[in-house]
Amino acid sequence: MARHFKYVQFIDQMNYSITFACYNQIDYTKKCISSMTDAGIPIDRLAIVDNASSDETWSYLQSLQLGAAIRNADNLGCGVAWNQGALALQSEWTIIMNNDVIVSPRWLDGLIGTAEKNNLDIISPAMIEGPLNYDFLDFAEKSSVNARNVLRAGWAHAVCLAVHKRVWKEVGYFRATPKLLGYEDTIFFHEARLAGMSVGTTGASWLHHYGSITQSAMKRERGLQTSDDLGYRYNHRLLHQSWFNRKMDKVRLNRQLRAWSASEQASLGHSLWGNSSGSVLTWN
Repeated sequence: MARHFKYVQFIDQMNYSITFACYNQIDYTKKCISSMTDAGIPIDRLAIVDNASSDETWSYLQSLQLGAAIRNADNLGCGVAWNQGALALQSEWTIIMNNDVIVSPRWLDGLIGTAEKNNLDIISPAMIEGPLNYDFLDFAEKSSVNARNVLRAGWAHAVCLAVHKRVWKEVGYFRATPKLLGYEDTIFFHEARLAGMSVGTTGASWLHHYGSITQSAMKRERGLQTSDDLGYRYNHRLLHQSWFNRKMDKVRLNRQLRAWSASEQASLGHSLWGNSSGSVLTWN
């Protein structure tokens, strides 16, 4: 039986806002918002953008006392929607996230608290991806304490990221080009790295990610396989990197991810990035 409980946040609510884009998949949006209210997050700190959903998403959003609810006439992509949400409810910290996630009670405190403690500009939570076939709340409650001092400095992910307002001023917002189809985050991280922004992923904050539900739906609409890239195949040219440099960056990142995972599993028994697709949790 699922457990629901309230958790009082210690972070000043005026210091943060939360935004995500919707494109159908109303059931996941409801689960996401419900997990936030269960975690004690005031619903007026949410700015949600509906990218022309054809289901009941917009009616549902209108029924809530959100900080901002925006509906686009067409699916304008993640970059446009994220910018709209960030600008609609401006704050010191803007949490950009997917709608196919659920958060844990200590998620927000662990996220922003760790960023401020370590002077980070961008920070992501630890996460487990796949079906919700385990007791996420119990796992997250324990791990947010046991792994609170574990930090993957230099790496963050786009499933959820808290962005300090100085990043918008120094780097700018997301590339507002609908045909990027999800590549906006890669460009944003690349530009943030070039600007010297400090990023990290913390074990003090956990979420569950069902696994790119919206992107998978968009692939089906376009007749693509799940393994196919959704974005325009030449998007990488926007990074202004040679094929060799891109390849070497991926090699270095994968090597670092493996090293982090091995170190975390040795000390915690798990890493900061898991998968629930099998009968037991596995770790990346």
